[in-house]
Amino acid sequence: MKQLQSGFTLIEVMITVVIVGILASIAYPSYTQFVAKGARGDGLAGVMRVANLQEQFYLDRRSFTTDMTELGLSVDPWVVENTYYNVDTTLSGDDYTVTATAVGVQATRDSACATISLTSTGAKSPTECWK
Repeated sequence: MKQLQSGFTLIEVMITVVIVGILASIAYPSYTQFVAKGARGDGLAGVMRVANLQEQFYLDRRSFTTDMTELGLSVDPWVVENTYYNVDTTLSGDDYTVTATAVGVQATRDSACATISLTSTGAKSPTECWK
């Protein structure tokens, strides 16, 4: 009478490990790009929020400000909710530029969009980061 064996051989386990390793090496770069783009969305939202606050400040006082606390934010420079971007404002004459600068792991993960800016005239840079 034959005896049935159950279980996996070492070769079967090694083939499974190799397949999982190949899938992980393909999936991980896509995953990090997805996470970086998601964090960038929070930076873009922060830039838009500060720009809106600047416009409201201008309606109230007929000037722009570089002090984020005057806009009602807690600190200067302001840190967005996910803490991957610092948002600050610079003035040039009667115009402002709101800039979000990536910090920490986001600066290396999303180096093409490490600095995102919006001017009072509506110019966005870099344009590929706003898509």
